[in-house]
Amino acid sequence: MREFSTHSGTGVPLRISDIDTDQIIPARFCGGVSKDGLGEALFADWRTDPAFVLNQGRYSGATILVAGENFGCGSSREWAVWALQEYGFRVVIAPRYGDIFRGNSLKNGLLTVEMPTEYVERMLASLDADSDAPITVDLVERTIAFRDRVDVFDLDPDTRWRLLNGKDDIGLTERHTDEITAYEQRRRPCRPSLKAETTR
Repeated sequence: MREFSTHSGTGVPLRISDIDTDQIIPARFCGGVSKDGLGEALFADWRTDPAFVLNQGRYSGATILVAGENFGCGSSREWAVWALQEYGFRVVIAPRYGDIFRGNSLKNGLLTVEMPTEYVERMLASLDADSDAPITVDLVERTIAFRDRVDVFDLDPDTRWRLLNGKDDIGLTERHTDEITAYEQRRRPCRPSLKAETTR
């Protein structure tokens, strides 16, 4: 998993609540485990509308998605996280998330920040007016710098450490490779042998 410490970019205001994972990426794009091309499938059914926010040139290149309440609700679908990342998003800011979506996001290196509804509404209005306004999300200090404000966000210490160090579940296990190898070498002589059974 890619390490995350600080990210600066511009934001896309997605002023819709209760966006579920099927809207983020429809099921027809969720075969296989390859992430290639998933960015093109992000919000595929909505991107047929020229007025959809991702189709507006002034938000091209944005890497921070600012969304409404309960973003990522619905079924568990890791492709939703991968599609957001493949499109180029590194951070999502919303008042609340679907639990499974948020867990999948943080385990895949997509930082999902929860901020109060009033804060997000203010940010959405500001991005509507000025798409070039820079946003800096600092995971070390747990702050968001936007306009003339710096606000603090919460994130549990374990998840914060994993993101800062780029460690997913596999990465955490690999930290103990030497101990696992040593254990397997000690254990091997004690294991039952098929060869021994067939020679009786």
